[in-house]
Amino acid sequence: MASLAHLSLVPKLSQPRHLFYPIPQNGYSPPTKTRPATPRFKCSAGQTGFFTRLGRLIKEKAKSDVEKIFSGFSKTRDNLAVIDELLLYWNLADTDRVLDELEEALLVSDFGPRITIKIVESLREDILGGKLKSGSEIKDALKKSVLNLLTNKAKKTELQLGYKKPAVVVIVGVNGGGKTTSLGKLAYRLKNEGAKILMAAGDTFRAAASDQLEIWAERTGCEIVVAEKDNAKASSVLSQAVKRGKEQGFDIVLCDTSGRLHTNYSLMEELIACKKAVGKVVPGAPNEILLVLDGTTGLNMLPQAREFNEVVGITGLILTKLDGSARGGCVVSVVDELGIPVKFVGVGEGVEDLQPFDAEAFVNAIFS
Repeated sequence: MASLAHLSLVPKLSQPRHLFYPIPQNGYSPPTKTRPATPRFKCSAGQTGFFTRLGRLIKEKAKSDVEKIFSGFSKTRDNLAVIDELLLYWNLADTDRVLDELEEALLVSDFGPRITIKIVESLREDILGGKLKSGSEIKDALKKSVLNLLTNKAKKTELQLGYKKPAVVVIVGVNGGGKTTSLGKLAYRLKNEGAKILMAAGDTFRAAASDQLEIWAERTGCEIVVAEKDNAKASSVLSQAVKRGKEQGFDIVLCDTSGRLHTNYSLMEELIACKKAVGKVVPGAPNEILLVLDGTTGLNMLPQAREFNEVVGITGLILTKLDGSARGGCVVSVVDELGIPVKFVGVGEGVEDLQPFDAEAFVNAIFS
């Protein structure tokens, strides 16, 4: 049977030449081009704690990048600034009016009716019960309530990459959500922490998808597997990529997939085939299935997330374009409704602007 994928070994930007190796049928693996690297720590196949340390480093980086999160949610914060004005001169007699306006501010920021009512009624109960006696106490209680909603149902916001190499991460979502860009930025972050990354161009429907991912591969100094034919099956491309990752000692294989509407049954079925294909190569794979959601759509992302989750079992969310939206409250609604953790948020167009999600930093950013 003819091979369906090529392995493109993409060197760093200082080396403009691309090397393309077909995946041979006799099992022979061509030599890969090695590059000097200065990761924070070295890893080998025998070090099962590598992924644990990688997750911890990424989490620590999130806490040090609070400024990016803060600036990324400026529009949502502007929407919620009215809360400070309401609480500044708060007194018990104004409780109903203040809570009504607070409720409106939360709804405008896309916290959603159910979440908003839950938060407001909890505050009302504590105010009337004498537990909250000042505006500052009410704001602290509001922030604590939102933080609890984010952490009670979805605690594991760091990547869960298991203990076997390669770990496999599949990126899914609808058209235009930013899947390929998110994958590229994720590759950049992981590689900077010392991981050896292989990309898989599983978007076989969109003509420019492979080209776009190859640009990201070159930009990040990663290697990439691309389809040989325009009509190649995505499951075959991903399968070949994971095989290559296993043979050549890659730490993580990042798999791109075609954008698809959650209502398109046949394309959703293709995701099931992709999931099964990589699982045959590495038992237990994929380790993560990350759904990319466009933050500018607000609560409209919920039906998409539900459907993708029912079909393939989403393990985490990447919320993009939140810097251009005043609807940051949707983060809380998605987590509370589905119990799926947000792993990363897109707060800008720069390569470093895909930030690991930190619930406390998020709450502080929108309620400054």
